[in-house]
This record gives sequence, structure tokens and C-alpha cells, in this order.
Amino acid sequence: MTPRRVLPLLASALLLGGCGGGLQAERATGGYVQGDYGISVVPVDEREPAPEVSGETLDGEPIALDDFAGQVVLINIWGSWCGDCRVETDDLVEAEAELRADGVAFLGIDIRDDRSAALRYEAANDVSWPSIYDPSSSALLGFRGSMTAASTPTTYVVDEEGRLAARLLGAQSAGTFVGVVEDVSGGGG
Repeated sequence: MTPRRVLPLLASALLLGGCGGGLQAERATGGYVQGDYGISVVPVDEREPAPEVSGETLDGEPIALDDFAGQVVLINIWGSWCGDCRVETDDLVEAEAELRADGVAFLGIDIRDDRSAALRYEAANDVSWPSIYDPSSSALLGFRGSMTAASTPTTYVVDEEGRLAARLLGAQSAGTFVGVVEDVSGGGG
């Protein structure tokens, strides 16, 4: 393989290869600060349609982002092997419990993982929302060019109109997830 071909592959592996370090919002206070700490919120008039995201859940059922049409959807890219994903799981569970009454849907994309390890991880951590099983990370290809997933965890927020509204890089707090979703669903940004 030529150096010209190796360099992009190496860069991609480094970006998605490790958990996002140093991109965390201040966990003690909720830490939502627009534009800082790896958080990008797209202004309403600049939002583009979210990419098509679909696949098979960890339980083997078909699922697609389109199944949640008309809802705000929080999409979390994770792996049971990822330390920062483990840090934020309790916060995701807390945010989901708080946002469920508002009709906000959660969808995971489990990348580069073993299905049985991922299922054990979800059960042990009270994760109640579905996750697409994506060992090849191919579901992330639709995000390149707009809001690329630079590390795990990465979380996207899709607004009620199916537009990509926010990206959060690195482990975040429950307050941050709730704050971003409220900002996006309130038309802010």
C-alpha cells in the first residue's frame, strides 16, 4: 500500500480508535456551554437532513432513524470497550429518564464490539433504548463531511424535522444532554 493510501487510513484509525479524551464538559456542574467542550449546535436555518441510519439492533431486530420521525432523537455512538463511554452511561440513563416524558427518543450505535459483550453491558447498566449493532462502524459513514464522529463516545441530536442539530464529542453529563436537547427542541441554536 502506498504512503498516500496509508496516511488517511491511519488518521481514521486514530480518530475512531480511542475514546475521546480531553473533550469533556465540566461534569460537576452539568457543563453545557455551546461551542465549547466538544459541543457543536447548528443554527436552525443551517441544519441539514440527518444521514440515513439503519441496521439491526443488538437483539437482531431491524431499526432505522426514520422509525422516530417527528421526534427529537439523541444518537449515542459507543462501545462496551470504551472507558469514556462507561463514564457517561449513567448520565445517558439519567437524561433518558428525564427526557422520555417529552417524547425524546434515544438510539445507540454500538461500534467495533462483540454483540454478547454489548448486550451484557446494556443489561448491567440499565440501558433501555435500542442500539444498532455496527461492528464495522459503517453506520457512521453518513456523518462524514458534516459532523464526523471524531471519537467515542460521540452523541448527535436530530431535531423533530429530521435535521442534524448538534454533536457532542467525549463523555458528557446528564445536564449537558438535557440542556442541548432542550435547546435544540426549543428552536435554539
